[in-house]
Amino acid sequence: MKKHNFNAGPSILADEVIDNAAKAILDFNGSGLSLLSISHRTKDFDAVMAEADSLFRELLHIPDNYKIIYMGGGASTFFYNIPANFLNKKAGYVNTGVWSKKAIKEAKHFGQVEVIATSEDRDFTYIPKGFEIPSDLDYLHITSNNTIYGTEYHEDLDSPVPVIADMSSNILSRPIDVTKYAMIYGGAQKNLAPAGVSFAIIREDMLDKVERDLPTMMLFRTQVEKDSMFNTPPVFPIYVLKETLKWLKSIGGVPEIYRRNQEKAALLYDEIDRNSMFRGTVAKEDRSLMNICFVMADGYEDLAPEFLEYTKQHDIVGIKGHRLVGGFRASCYNALPKESVEVLVKCMQDFEQLHKK
Repeated sequence: MKKHNFNAGPSILADEVIDNAAKAILDFNGSGLSLLSISHRTKDFDAVMAEADSLFRELLHIPDNYKIIYMGGGASTFFYNIPANFLNKKAGYVNTGVWSKKAIKEAKHFGQVEVIATSEDRDFTYIPKGFEIPSDLDYLHITSNNTIYGTEYHEDLDSPVPVIADMSSNILSRPIDVTKYAMIYGGAQKNLAPAGVSFAIIREDMLDKVERDLPTMMLFRTQVEKDSMFNTPPVFPIYVLKETLKWLKSIGGVPEIYRRNQEKAALLYDEIDRNSMFRGTVAKEDRSLMNICFVMADGYEDLAPEFLEYTKQHDIVGIKGHRLVGGFRASCYNALPKESVEVLVKCMQDFEQLHKK
């Protein structure tokens, strides 16, 4: 039986993407070889890399003066690679949760770090706004969507200094103006591919910003000049990423997926607000479209395990909240169909009827 997959990551991928990947594992491009055992130096895989680059540029309107690279590992690798490559004197960070804090910790190894704004005072339940950005920063770092707490930036920042954004969990989920960012990066295991590859979109003038003597592998210049093939790239995840981009283009691109994501989120948030047994956990204006967090309402807290079990009986998986915050988290990434959200909403309605006081 098909499951309704709300896992926060690795997360759901489109059915046709999985089907195409499965076929390629058996026979890649009619070569008689499995995708899992081809050489990354073949013309066939060169074509995969070129198509991924082309689709990424088309879908996000990425200008020519930006380079796209793919690396092994996840966003956590970039937490130290970014300050290593870009931090000369001082960097600014906005602290909106666990991943921001980890990035801040790594940056401190390379220079002065100033936390420009934080939402820690209210347990990361909102996105800081109206803060002043010092003009002497080497860059300003933000986490555009916070998977654990369920908050998200809904507009691109205007900044006097280069903005670097961790978009691991909301890349390609809404339109963005790439030119407002000096670098966009993330792990691919939410909206793009299985775990094992990370991506970065870097404005060329950001390269060679520091004179720090870095290992060759850590230099972004190395990855750019070698077309992400300084070492063997994660072949299978990159292929799946390319197939995901193809799927996204086929359904109407970013504008269409944004419409779908808004529709799914509205459906679930409306039920959270209506249902007497549940309540949301973050400021309404900052609610994430990707990670929808909620808890049992006051007086119903003891029913949380029962509700979790009730959803499992309806083939819903992955809605248990992160261990740091508890409650529930429905991750509604791009590939999650609206029907899965409708099943969850029906479960919430039925559960309310079972226990209404």
